[in-house]
Amino acid sequence: MIREHFEFRQTIATILADEPRHVAAAKAGMLAARHEVERQIALDPYFAATFEPYAPKDPERTVARMVRAAGEAGVGPMAAVAGAIARAGVEAMVEAGASFALIDNGGDIALVSDRDLTIGVYAGASSLSGRIAFRLPPKSDILGICTSSATVGPSISFGVADAVTVFAPDPAVADAWATAICNRITADDTSVLDALPGTGVRGVLAIIDDAVIRHGDLPRIVRAKVDERLITAGRPDPR
Repeated sequence: MIREHFEFRQTIATILADEPRHVAAAKAGMLAARHEVERQIALDPYFAATFEPYAPKDPERTVARMVRAAGEAGVGPMAAVAGAIARAGVEAMVEAGASFALIDNGGDIALVSDRDLTIGVYAGASSLSGRIAFRLPPKSDILGICTSSATVGPSISFGVADAVTVFAPDPAVADAWATAICNRITADDTSVLDALPGTGVRGVLAIIDDAVIRHGDLPRIVRAKVDERLITAGRPDPR
């Protein structure tokens, strides 16, 4: 298996693939998606600045995915940018013939897989950080696994959770809802989860200090020892 680091401006990603041509396809797909987002920002800087849902006129495909996902989650469209770009990269890999394709875009993952995978959970100072993981069976359709944190990394959050991981078929949806849930959830108030039916979100795992909140359909959780050197650290969104 090939593991390759990729950086372009704010996009900092890890690509996992079986063949070099699939890595090249991932980079091309992510770059094309980034250019769509950059064109939108150049035309309308408010698109990158707002923390509220926003619907520009005639968006391109990646931007449209961001807008739709963020609108449902009640956040700004840039909250879905990492998941949407990761999805574009994996789609390009699949179009190039890949049956195994994974892009970790700063903690926001898109994948298809012909094998079992173990995805570790990093949750900052929580005692559970690096000690648990999801065990995923093979998945022929794209799956998004996106994580937001109020205590780890440079992304803007208004919450307190150490990690909120969201599973959804659309990585942009998983990304937007990870942000929305992380902004609002606490150990004593999980009411934000009541809004999830009908959104496409399949499951949520939230870690707040040593408290664990589970919701929906999650993969099997196993004990693990996460190698922090494999974590893909991202830069803040350009807001």
